[in-house]
Parts: sequence; structure tokens; C-alpha cells
Amino acid sequence: MLESIRPGLPVTVTVVKQPRSAAAAKTLTRVLNKAPHNKAEDKRLTKVRKRNTERRQRGGRLWAVRLVKQHPVCGRIGETGTVVATTDVLRDLRSVQRFIEVKPSKK
Repeated sequence: MLESIRPGLPVTVTVVKQPRSAAAAKTLTRVLNKAPHNKAEDKRLTKVRKRNTERRQRGGRLWAVRLVKQHPVCGRIGETGTVVATTDVLRDLRSVQRFIEVKPSKK
């Protein structure tokens, strides 16, 4: 299916199988985070982290205690996203094609 997709067209990516390696999970996370909904959620979580950063004095200097980054998507089964199929996205999708299902988007 990936061979028939041209660069520049929107595609819907759905995770259908749990990735075995950490590298594949990271690749799926990176690709799915390019979807507009996931970008907006990531931006919201970044604002929450900045707002809840606590500053303390430690050894005479200011020390920032930050929250751990939360990822809106992690490459779990059923997660989906609509991304533009650029050349780098297509290369990433080919490397994890055994874990995903790719369909052309209607948008």
C-alpha cells in the first residue's frame, strides 16, 4: 500500500500491532505526533509543564523542578493519526510497516 502513496498527500496511519522494539515505538510516536490533533495536545501538555515548573533554591542557586514529559501517543494498538506523506514520513512508515495500516485520507 505504501508504494501507491505519493508524497504530499494526506494519509491515515493506524497502529494494528504492538511494536516489539523501542526504536519502532519511537518511530511510531514521532510519526503520529505530526497529526494536527496530537500536535495540539503536545503543545497543551508543554504549557502545563511550564506552568507547573517549581523553582527552588539549591546550593545558593535557583533550581527548576520540572514535570516529566507526557507523550499524547505512544504507538499503542488502535492509535491513529492523519499526516501528510512527505518523503521522510514515508521512509519512517516503511520501516514500521508491519505494525501499521496506512490508508489514503479523504481530506
